[in-house]
Formats: sequence, structure tokens, C-alpha cells
Amino acid sequence: MRKEILGWIETIAVAVLLAFLINHFLLVNVYVPTGSMENTIMAGDRNLALRTSYWFSDPQRGDVVVFEDPDDPTGKTLYVKRIIGVGGDTVEVKDGDVLVNGQVQDEPYIKEITEGDFGPYHVPEGCYFMMGDNRNKSLDARFWENTYVEKDAILGKVVLRYYKGFKIID
Repeated sequence: MRKEILGWIETIAVAVLLAFLINHFLLVNVYVPTGSMENTIMAGDRNLALRTSYWFSDPQRGDVVVFEDPDDPTGKTLYVKRIIGVGGDTVEVKDGDVLVNGQVQDEPYIKEITEGDFGPYHVPEGCYFMMGDNRNKSLDARFWENTYVEKDAILGKVVLRYYKGFKIID
């Protein structure tokens, strides 16, 4: 009986250790509470992001990423947004269009025409400019005190919605 209990304790300890390692080094499990990323990610969705996505490459314009809120000094608040501008880019919203370096972006994922004019924003090297896909209902870089997200604050690239149903995020 005692050997069985020790076996169970050992199994549970290994499972807890594996879960810790996976959660802190391979995956980010993120819940999206708002509709700021509709229709790509819906309110209430749970998603997985790969921490390994940017080990050997830099985040790219168009990637959907999870990152630490640049206005939360604790680093505990996580956001999911799309990268619109990378270091060296100039981003602005004009007449409903998003322009990066003066070029209108093709954005089939946005929910509706973006209201208002914003920018221009000059993205510093090593930083990123983020916006939600549901632009008119997204608290994103246009409204943050610290407008840009540093690369170190990006935790991973969102690749999969696993609740409410499975969906590959691209």
C-alpha cells in the first residue's frame, strides 16, 4: 500500500513539473475576455501561443501575438493583438485605411472600417505597434500611454484556439 502511495506521489510530482515546464517555456495559455480581436478571435475564446515562435526569428507584421500590457508595470496583464508596425515603420490611420510607410494595408481580417484618423506613429527599433482586428472596439496602441511593445514583452505567437472549438490562427 505504501509503495502505491509513493508511486502516485511521484507520478503527480512529475506531471506538475512537466506542466510547469511546458507552461513557462513552450506555451502560453491565454483567455480573451473582450471582442477586440473579432472576427479572428471571439470574446471568451481560449488560445495557445507558442513561446518558441520568436526564438530564432523576429515577430512579423500581421502576426497575432500575446504580450504584456505596456502600461502595466507588474507584467501580469496580457493582451492579444495583431502586429501592425515593426521597428522603423511609420503607421497611421487615415480615412478608414491603415497605412504602413505610406502604403494602404490589405486587411481582410478586420471587422469594419476603422473610424477616426490616428498617427502618424514612428515605431522605434526593437518595438512593435499593435492593433486589435475589431478596430472600433479595441483598446490598443493608439490609446496606450506607452504606445509601443518591446520585443521582450512579446510572449509568443497565437497559433490555436482550443475553446470554443478548434481553429488555427494565422
